[in-house]
Amino acid sequence: MRMNPFCLTCLIQSQELQIRNFEDEEKKLRYMKEILGYLSASDPDASAPALVKSISRIYENYWGKKDSMEEAKKEFNDFLLSMEKDLEAQIRTHTDPVEAALCFARTGNYIDYSAVKDVSREKLLELFEEQEKDGLDQTEYAYFRQELTHASTLVYLADNCGEIVLDKIAIRIIKEQFPHLNITVIVRGAPVVNDVDLDAAYYVGLDKTASVIDNGSEIAGTVLSDISPAARGELENADLIIAKGQGNFETLHGCGLNIYYLFLCKCDWFMRRFAAERFQGMLINENRIPAERQ
Repeated sequence: MRMNPFCLTCLIQSQELQIRNFEDEEKKLRYMKEILGYLSASDPDASAPALVKSISRIYENYWGKKDSMEEAKKEFNDFLLSMEKDLEAQIRTHTDPVEAALCFARTGNYIDYSAVKDVSREKLLELFEEQEKDGLDQTEYAYFRQELTHASTLVYLADNCGEIVLDKIAIRIIKEQFPHLNITVIVRGAPVVNDVDLDAAYYVGLDKTASVIDNGSEIAGTVLSDISPAARGELENADLIIAKGQGNFETLHGCGLNIYYLFLCKCDWFMRRFAAERFQGMLINENRIPAERQ
């Protein structure tokens, strides 16, 4: 997905917000000028998550490495792990446990510290109640179910910690109903924001449910030119792909692969693009996005 004025403005504002309380005004000005210079000269076809990789390097040159998000990642992994048995039991009471599991997994996309500034357990629990009633887009879900029946390989692109516990439940239930499927989960290749990497995947026991590999990249998304040959091969050879989160949509939309994007609309641009409310859930296929949404 190409850069647009909405995302460009958001990138600039987020950089200013990060340094707002720093004391050296001259240094802050130099930093912002360098950020603006980089963005003005950047590839117009690059997505926002891809640009953030270089912006982070500039930030480190001025201010050093950002604080690790390990505590936040562990907090929500532990929180969802503590609820895992109850949530799975609740999901299995539904007429269609696959749909219910995907609804819960989609709701977990709320746990995104790059797009949601006030992530809380209370809001997550509130969204569980609301999103469960909404269900999935039935037209897309019918396509998805049909493809699951005939597919041999499914790649699941993970997004955030905490959320990954709900993904694990969804993958477990999909495997039960479609035992012929070979499922591979791809996570980030390095710590980035509160996204899932291999350490986090092993921590929640995802490796006991499906094959897990990292993509070799530190971008908060999936840029095909930046990921490892092994991860790219898995994606290009997959019969179908589930891609979680806005970042994966931003970096993959337009690639033409058979991707089902599963995410919550968490920012103004996504809300406007999909005519959605904040935290409204989406299930859309890469090759069937209506013209008015392009």
